[in-house]
Amino acid sequence: MIIGENLDSLDIKVPSDVYHTQKDLPTLNAYLTIIVKDSNGNIINIRRQRSRSPTTNLIRLLIPTPYLASNNLSVTIVNTSNTSTTFSPSTANGISYPSNQKNTPSYLVMIQVGSGSQPNPASAYSLAAPIANGSGAGQLIYGQLSISSSIFVSGSSAYFYISQTFNNLSGNTITITEVGIITNLNSHGPYGGNNYSFGNVLVWYDVLSSPISVPNAGSVTIYYTFMVNP
Repeated sequence: MIIGENLDSLDIKVPSDVYHTQKDLPTLNAYLTIIVKDSNGNIINIRRQRSRSPTTNLIRLLIPTPYLASNNLSVTIVNTSNTSTTFSPSTANGISYPSNQKNTPSYLVMIQVGSGSQPNPASAYSLAAPIANGSGAGQLIYGQLSISSSIFVSGSSAYFYISQTFNNLSGNTITITEVGIITNLNSHGPYGGNNYSFGNVLVWYDVLSSPISVPNAGSVTIYYTFMVNP
């Protein structure tokens, strides 16, 4: 008997949950929320858009280390200074996080803003035109990066966010057109050997759907929200 033979003659009811629904959409979504305030602290603009741009750097870091090691493969990470580091891991290599008490842990550096744009966000290793930290002409004062203290659960969804506030004391309106997440990445092998220091790495990048203007003496707060099963 051939599997599937004469199926057309059978009275078969297909369960409704196998049809295409929103359940076949990706289970991870990222959102960019931007809140602009004037010099009096009044909200004058709110923007929310879908964030779609993990960079090639992040995608390469997600490749399982044992797979790279067992197949004698390597990946190249390009930092924000356009310096390349080729990562050839051992089976025990891993990204070094702050909680592991290494001398050179990995950590989130900042949400960075800029005044440029790039046609292919995935290939970006830095913002096209980063806005410097300061109170001079064309600059914004970068506040402290904030990370949600826990993962929030709502029904079948779970999410966390990172945010940062930028103050404009430059004397003029500052226009933001691009946003990215910068991390400082380090990898350590067993017993402190086979170490790699990548430096500051752009792992997420977005060109805004339209420019955001931050008035003099005003501020802008940017939220990146990452949600599972939205």
